[in-house]
Formats: sequence, structure tokens, C-alpha cells
Amino acid sequence: MTQAIGTSTGQPLALPEGIQGIVADWSSDQRAFKNVPWGKAMMWIFLLSDTFIFSCFLISYMTVRMSTTEPWPNPSEVFGLELFGKSIPLLLIAIMTFVLISSSGTMAMAVKFGYEKNRRMTFILLLCTAALGATFVGMQAFEWTKLILHEGIRPWGNPLGAAQFGSVFFMITGFHGTHVSIGVIFLLITATKVIRGDLDHERPGFMTGRKGKYEIVEIMGLYWHFVDLVWVFIFAVFYLW
Repeated sequence: MTQAIGTSTGQPLALPEGIQGIVADWSSDQRAFKNVPWGKAMMWIFLLSDTFIFSCFLISYMTVRMSTTEPWPNPSEVFGLELFGKSIPLLLIAIMTFVLISSSGTMAMAVKFGYEKNRRMTFILLLCTAALGATFVGMQAFEWTKLILHEGIRPWGNPLGAAQFGSVFFMITGFHGTHVSIGVIFLLITATKVIRGDLDHERPGFMTGRKGKYEIVEIMGLYWHFVDLVWVFIFAVFYLW
């Protein structure tokens, strides 16, 4: 059994009912992605694939932690920061989380001013986002240094308990930190293109986009918000559990 829908010429087009009709409709109709720039669509596909990777990492971590017979180190003690002679649990991690979440706000404002074609404010907010991201990476490097030099934790061993702690910690946080570092680099590239007017004049080059459009800023925003969201899950699963 088929159903008829209208076409641009006014002639009815017969489609099969059920799943086959849905597949036929979506594969032949461009309305769903008519005005979506290719860069934005590709970013969504990339983020979907990255979601699977981070999900695999976090699920593997939870599986390892629940199956190990050795005691798992207490995150509040391992990631404590000594201040004024007292060890404050998760202080550094809390500051890192605040910094990264704040960068999500500056990124959102950069997208807003980008679509308003306010080059100066977009440039400033992109730089602020990059600075906050670089601050996060710097604090993560400090955290790694502390664990490696002072606690003796390695990817292949851990004197504080289960040996798997070091491997999953450096794998998950290192993979996320790499994403943040790459994001900082691309934010600086985007900020440079914005202030030079490349997006307004469609100068040929890397990450330019359509003339008069600031879509590349929104695409960077999608990536940056994803990185922030992933950190929320890492913070909840790895540091608070």
C-alpha cells in the first residue's frame, strides 16, 4: 500500500507506507538539511563518533573499577590540594571545572556576537575562551606532575592501590586534555580570521566559510560545548565516585 505526497511540480509522488516510506522520503528530500552548512553537519557527525569513544572509555573505567579486587584509591585524597598546611579535597579539580564551564559561557556569547557581525566582541570572547581553555590545560599539567612526581602514579602502576587506576586516569584525562588543547589552537585561528575580516570578505584559506557568515564560530562553539559536557561526565564519574 502506498501514500501520495505533493512535489514541487504539483504532481503526487507515491511512497510505500511504514519504515520503507520514511527511508524513501528522507533519502530523496532535502528539507531536513536544506540550509545546514556542510561544516556544521560534519561537526555533528564527528561529535557523534567522539561520543562513542568517550562512552567506551568511561564504561571501561567503570567496569575495571567494579571488577578489581584491589582497593581503589580515594579520589578525595589523591586529588586533594594542600593549602595553608591543610589538604582540601578536590580543590584543584573544582577550580578546573569552574574554569572550563565558564569558557562555555564566553563561547556562547562569541557565537551570539558573531551572528550580529560584531567582530571586536567576537574576537575578544574567542580569546577569552581560548585563555580559559589554556588555563584548564595548564592546571591539568600541574595535576599530572603532582601525581607522577609526588604520588608515584604511572600508567603501568599505582603505589596507592589498584594498578589500573593510573592507566584509566591518564587515558581518559589525557584524551580529553588533547581535545581541549586542539580546541584552543582552533579558537586562536578562528579569532585571527574574525579580527582580520576574513569571514566578512570570504578570503580564501583554512576555516573561512561563506561570505558574511560566521558559521565557523558556531561550529567551534559546538566542539567546545561538547568538550565541556564530556568533562562534566568525567568529573562526575571519575572524581566524585
